[in-house]
Amino acid sequence: MIDPVPSLRHTIADDLRAQITAGTLKAGARLASEPQLAADYKVSTPTLRNALALLQAEGLIEKIHGKGNFVRVPLRRLTYADGRLTPDADLHITIRTTNLRARGGLIPLLKVPSGTPLTEFLYLTHQGELPHSMARIYVPQNLAAAELPQHRSSVAKSRDQVSARLPTSEEASTLRISSTLAVLSITRVSTDTTGRVVEAALLAVPSDRAELLFTTHHATDEKGQEG
Repeated sequence: MIDPVPSLRHTIADDLRAQITAGTLKAGARLASEPQLAADYKVSTPTLRNALALLQAEGLIEKIHGKGNFVRVPLRRLTYADGRLTPDADLHITIRTTNLRARGGLIPLLKVPSGTPLTEFLYLTHQGELPHSMARIYVPQNLAAAELPQHRSSVAKSRDQVSARLPTSEEASTLRISSTLAVLSITRVSTDTTGRVVEAALLAVPSDRAELLFTTHHATDEKGQEG
């Protein structure tokens, strides 16, 4: 069987990928402009952009609006375990707070009436100047003043729902990722001993830099049998 002839976009992507792998194009390096690359490869600009889109989806390059295409710096991985994102190296975090009212999906998530005053904590982690992950944590305002969400002492139980999906336009822009790169989406709802929701966290981590770690603790009875 004769192998199909690779398309021009795949040929270009293969060549650029080889240069990145070999270190000819180093991490953080800016690629030539799209018109220049199209001229170098003797293809149209749309074909060149299709080739770059393949590398963006693989996480090898990123396009920064108004600046051009850059070879991505390898990003640290994050491990999600016991409700916390733990980096394999130091990352810095910025926190922004906003007061708002419960609406849309926040109403059933927090089990509060429409219009309930909430505080949103937006957590952004960075590796150098590169955004790494983002989380939005929502807390009813009457509970938000005492302490930051990660230090809440009133949490008795948490439930995590994990899924993989394409990023929203805001997530793609904030995290500077391709709209075709899946993100790991984690919704964590924490309740107190009365069953009242004390916070809801919505985390988005690009799939190329995250892994989940689940640990199950098996209870045993007095005879040493698992319960």
